[in-house]
Amino acid sequence: MAYIISTGVKEAEYSYTQEEVSRLVPELFTMKQSEINRLMPIFENSQIERRQFAEKLNWFTLDHGLEERNRTYMEKAVAYAKEAVSSCLHHPSFTVRPNEVDHIFFVSSTGIATPTVDTFIINDLGFNDSIRRTPLFGLGCAGGTSGIARAYEWLKGNPDQTALVVCVELCSLTFQMKDSRVSNFVGSALFGDGASAVLLAGEHSSLLERTSAAVRLDQSSSKMKKESIDVMGWKVVDSGFEVIFNKSIPRLVKSFWGEHMRESLEQKQWEASDLSFIVAHPGGRKVLEAYDNTLGSDKPLLAYSEKVLRSHGNMSSPTVHFVLHEAMKQRQDKGTKSMMTSLGPGFSSEIISLEWA
Repeated sequence: MAYIISTGVKEAEYSYTQEEVSRLVPELFTMKQSEINRLMPIFENSQIERRQFAEKLNWFTLDHGLEERNRTYMEKAVAYAKEAVSSCLHHPSFTVRPNEVDHIFFVSSTGIATPTVDTFIINDLGFNDSIRRTPLFGLGCAGGTSGIARAYEWLKGNPDQTALVVCVELCSLTFQMKDSRVSNFVGSALFGDGASAVLLAGEHSSLLERTSAAVRLDQSSSKMKKESIDVMGWKVVDSGFEVIFNKSIPRLVKSFWGEHMRESLEQKQWEASDLSFIVAHPGGRKVLEAYDNTLGSDKPLLAYSEKVLRSHGNMSSPTVHFVLHEAMKQRQDKGTKSMMTSLGPGFSSEIISLEWA
């Protein structure tokens, strides 16, 4: 057993409405106007109102190589991650010193760094030099839930310890102006940038004495659909990362994810009707609709996910932490039940049980 006791989030600094971004489309894509007109409803029907980017809009109208993109990734990723971590450790009702954190799990899939970004956080914010580090790369949108699952599993074996999960993704920096595939068009309509941090404590950690509200974790589950590596991910090319999206994703939510969620509920001896809401990664409007249709509940289970999608778009791994952040701000009643879930490359699903304690 382990507990989530604090969250912190950081938006990228340049914020634009979806309408502002869509007006740039004719300048960005080398497609026939008829093809652009056919695809524009992807922007219009996304249910995204605003997104945040690491660079101003005119950056996307110019060519950028992998080296330049990655240099910007390193600069912004370190800055955003540090702000998310600082926000997480300075909770409104208590403060945790960096030297009280025993393990950092760092999650990112939109840039390359050796040493990884967590080393810069450790140096700059004053963490112990003996802190354990687990960088996780390539998990994509599943990374936010996967990172918490790995931290929870470590804390089960180290119940008096603490763990910090940090996610940072700069999806916008991967945009490829010369890529005329529909996947790139979809990505340009969905992706945003951001960072997040989640602090977890083992069941015997002294940090639990400082908080009157915590979220208990006591089950995590991973599932991968074999022979589905072409569903989502990145293709590395000379100019950077090209996004991979398959139109089968909403269908896989109903079949593959639906089965995984039923298995997870049965293991907990819960019913879907027991859930007050779902802390679900909002991959896009169609993904949220597929979640909703699969669960078939009368409750507005995805209200927090819908709010984050409207305000930030899909930021990949940090997005589910933004949803968790919204849920924890509301100070849920003791005993409130939920599931955290994300889908990612592989094709994979991660689910963790949550209960407000």
